[in-house]
Amino acid sequence: MTPNVQLQLKPFGQLVFISENGESHVGVEPARTFPISTPREHISLLSRDGHELAWIPKLDDLPAETRRVVEEALEAREFMPEIRRVINVSGYATPCTWNVETDRGTTSLILNSEEDIRRLAALALIIGDSRGIQFLIRDRSALDDTSRRILDRFL
Repeated sequence: MTPNVQLQLKPFGQLVFISENGESHVGVEPARTFPISTPREHISLLSRDGHELAWIPKLDDLPAETRRVVEEALEAREFMPEIRRVINVSGYATPCTWNVETDRGTTSLILNSEEDIRRLAALALIIGDSRGIQFLIRDRSALDDTSRRILDRFL
């Protein structure tokens, strides 16, 4: 992204991209190319119809205010709580309810099927719940023993 490119956040959360030639694009959406492995790199700014308007190699290279605007827009777009601990499950047959501790607080999710647990990398998982929320386990080996035992029953 060149220094002449500007981003603005309008009321009601609309992101506006102003290109080098002064053309304004309302409703721009940032999208991470690799949200788990490199969340602060390789970000595309997409128009409402999905066309790429700009490419951000590294968020940390942006001016502070522009970086803040992009980070806020990404947070609003991507809601993926990270599971830190599995407190308990209602049973080992699906569907079942999981009570979990996440980076956003304690909550519960309903696992409809073992197929709703997807492996991303060697130790990373995404768990989809019945409401369509995606939960991330970044490193299952970093979970406590109880959480790992519960998770192993479903893998």
